[in-house]
Amino acid sequence: VQLVESGGGLVQPGGSLRLSCTASGFTFNTFAMNWYRQAPGKERELVATITGVDGNTYYLDSVKGRFTISRDNRKNTVYLQMNSLKPEDTAVYYCNALRSFRNYWGQGTQVTVSS
Repeated sequence: VQLVESGGGLVQPGGSLRLSCTASGFTFNTFAMNWYRQAPGKERELVATITGVDGNTYYLDSVKGRFTISRDNRKNTVYLQMNSLKPEDTAVYYCNALRSFRNYWGQGTQVTVSS
């Protein structure tokens, strides 16, 4: 099983980034896909979720209206479009795949929002 994230980087406040996570080694469309983040000195928190088949979504309150999670089941890829970024969005962002007791993690990608 592999989850490979990409798309992180340094961006100014108000800017945008799109994170991607490409999966392999499991039946992607049967798993809920999640984006978590962890800032220095803080606990990891769930940012957004998208279910496997129906594509239902959930967002952390602080990112609602700014972030959009989506998935392409043909490409085994989940995305996180992040707009109107704020310094408090700075964190390592992790891709996660979840189905029952199966719980897989990517290596993380750094997002830094700073002027």
